[in-house]
Amino acid sequence: MIRIAAILMLAGAFGGGAAAHEPADGGWRLIWSDEFDGPAIDRGKWDFDVDCWGGGNNERQCYTDRRRNAATEGGKLVITARKEKATGPAFPLAQRGEAGKAEAQASREFSSARLVTRGRAAWTYGKIEVRARLPQGQGTWPAIWMLPEDSRYGTWAASGEIDILEAVNLGVRCETCAGGIENRILGTLHFGGQWPDNKHKGDETALPAPLDGFHVFGIVWQKGKIVWTVDGKPYATRVASEWSTSGSTDPAAPFDRPFHLILNLAVGGGLAEDRGLKGVDESGYPKIMEIDWVRVWQCGDDGVSACGSTGDQER
Repeated sequence: MIRIAAILMLAGAFGGGAAAHEPADGGWRLIWSDEFDGPAIDRGKWDFDVDCWGGGNNERQCYTDRRRNAATEGGKLVITARKEKATGPAFPLAQRGEAGKAEAQASREFSSARLVTRGRAAWTYGKIEVRARLPQGQGTWPAIWMLPEDSRYGTWAASGEIDILEAVNLGVRCETCAGGIENRILGTLHFGGQWPDNKHKGDETALPAPLDGFHVFGIVWQKGKIVWTVDGKPYATRVASEWSTSGSTDPAAPFDRPFHLILNLAVGGGLAEDRGLKGVDESGYPKIMEIDWVRVWQCGDDGVSACGSTGDQER
């Protein structure tokens, strides 16, 4: 069940296209979507994180809100990472209230974009799916993920993080990968205490062929259980007995609160640079991540139900 706060944020946000993508069976109700059919990114649905912080992972990009880094093109959202010097706030918005951080600037060697529904839409439970095509190359790090709308249980990662999709270094030579080419995607939860007492659990699976094609990445999230899917097929499951938070005794916490969605393309950073051929291959830029659509379904009136199967909705 969508939380009241989210209902208020979403009032009037649905266009006439919502019903057109309602599944014919399974009981799921489409409650929010973006098909990216308009001439520009819908700022009523999406905000931008603008900073050169590096995501806390030593990433090499500045995130901007410029059209050259994120725009709608041909019915798709296109996030573009470019090899170019960029300058912006040295810290994320949440930290700029701290002494000495509000005016601090930093420069990076790449630019990219990070779109968020924070403050516009957030959900507790449901099916979230994103149809996207991912970039390849050493150091590329596209992600589809979720953060809590508020820090009810404490700062990261006590209030949780849901990584629907991460992929690093796709298409790069990989001795331990099938076919010798990096083709793995990751689905992960972050939880536990506040950093550095955070914990995580995740799974990897091979991205179905074609590696350079569109795929649907998703989760089915109900109270005490989250299932990860790719192209409608489950590949990982986490249950409440596998996670915890220092801020609550409720076994479902911290994944029992509204979370907002994030779409971004990072360059470099710890996860990407520590794997594959190491570091960042600066050739082949710009790199793009294309998103065809984002859809959020919910089921039942209790906020706990998961309708039907985990996948096989209309593509």
